[in-house]
Amino acid sequence: MKILSVARALLPGRADYALLPVSWRVDLLAGMTVGIVALPLALAFGVSSGAGAASGLITAVVAGLVAAVFGGSHVQVSGPTGAMVVVLAPIIAAHGPGALAAVTVLAGVIVLIAGVLKLGRVVSFIPWPVIEGFTVGIAVIIFLQQIPAAFASNAGRSTNAAVFALQALGGVDWGAAVPALALVGVVVAVMVAAPRIHPRIPASLVAIVVAGIIAEVFSLPVARIGALPGSLPTPLLPVLDPGTVTALAGPAATIAALAAIESLLSARVAASISDTGPYDADRELLGQGLASIASGFFGGMPATGAIARTAVNIRSGGRTRLAALTHALVLLAVVYLATTVVSRIPLAALAGVLMVTATRMVSLPALRAVIGSTRADTVVFFTTAVITVSFDLIEAVEIGIAVSAFFALRSLVRSSGVHREEIPGPAREGDEHIAVFRLDGALFFAAAERVLDRVNEISNVDVVIIRMSQLQILDATGARVITEMVQALERRGITVLIKGVQDRHLRLVTKVGVIDSLRHHKHLFTDLARAVEHARSHVNRPGPRPGIGTGG
Repeated sequence: MKILSVARALLPGRADYALLPVSWRVDLLAGMTVGIVALPLALAFGVSSGAGAASGLITAVVAGLVAAVFGGSHVQVSGPTGAMVVVLAPIIAAHGPGALAAVTVLAGVIVLIAGVLKLGRVVSFIPWPVIEGFTVGIAVIIFLQQIPAAFASNAGRSTNAAVFALQALGGVDWGAAVPALALVGVVVAVMVAAPRIHPRIPASLVAIVVAGIIAEVFSLPVARIGALPGSLPTPLLPVLDPGTVTALAGPAATIAALAAIESLLSARVAASISDTGPYDADRELLGQGLASIASGFFGGMPATGAIARTAVNIRSGGRTRLAALTHALVLLAVVYLATTVVSRIPLAALAGVLMVTATRMVSLPALRAVIGSTRADTVVFFTTAVITVSFDLIEAVEIGIAVSAFFALRSLVRSSGVHREEIPGPAREGDEHIAVFRLDGALFFAAAERVLDRVNEISNVDVVIIRMSQLQILDATGARVITEMVQALERRGITVLIKGVQDRHLRLVTKVGVIDSLRHHKHLFTDLARAVEHARSHVNRPGPRPGIGTGG
């Protein structure tokens, strides 16, 4: 029964289309708008990845349809994205285009399994500075990857984006570069000007059309997309023999991690800016996994949720999955009806579109906010961005999270501590031989030794009262340190009283031995006044100091 319940939660249902009777018209319009916006991006991402324009278009159609039906967001639009291009390009360069289908399917299977195992909420643990640094790094890489097409230069040999761009610039033939750069300039000008004329103008598509017309009218000697298939290819199961799986397991895991992170981030953003209800993170992973598997069968690329296209869908009024389905059908119509025209699009025009897209990925208000927040967040942001550009996307996220965790741990350690307090109320004779210590914040493995050293420094004291009521976090190491502290003080003849153990910590301190380390079971108090009264009875007890006895 539990399996059936999980299956029902992850699979499509009637609730997915509850708003359809009142929103279908605006959903259709939103879907057509997104389809128009997605066309040049799908082509450009396919070319930039090395898989080809046809692969990008197929991904947008097939993955867009499957993710719309099975995904966990009502308004998410899926397809090829810039971040995926950044990961996929070096994989195709290293393993060849023939590995595309296999690595796409393998990555899809990994993402699907993550959804079934209900790992969708993991993305919520990624800190905001890491996300911003990751986004900026991807934007820089996408921009640098367009340098060869923009300058009509041979691509560099390096897999590092910065070196790749420099190598391409080193081999520029300015006679060939001028027409290509002119088209890039036209595209940039149109994409900047169009939204100012009217915000609903599909700027990237208009820019591509204008650049294409100029290239045809003036017979510019620039590279074109080239022939595209006039229909979807026949689906084929990729070769997944043990050797192939072994060779591609690492790249597939990288792609899967990126697909999961980007899709869930996009779905989370979509839920925050739309009023169509929350998204299901686990179902989103299931849908994206199925989308990549289907895309791989048709020769497409791995798919993810696309933040920009999803935002266009929401701004256009999309409220149900019909909008995302319509977007995919619009692109399917292009495959069957307009491939001859599309094949004549200059590659330089696509490069211009991606350069503007990359620039717009960087939000200046978000940058100012994260850089102006704290020094730790600034370090995390720049660390993630630099590693993304210089090394690897997934490593950048992992290191960014690790650096964030370090700063969070350091902050937690600084917030914890032990403070000696004055005994409340009027002073009495002998009070100078009583020490009251308050444990604050967090007492865990990173802060425990500091507390132990602080308490062990005391001298000329008969009784120590340890207040634990303000202790917010306690782990086994912290509890063990309290035990060692009590034992060390008792060996010196100093009576230890503990006050205010919280109920949530009681089981831990009992298991670790804090209670048993006390000289007497009556040395555990819930009220400070009674603890002080008991301490005074020890101090005023006749006999040599320091006070040594059986307690009580």
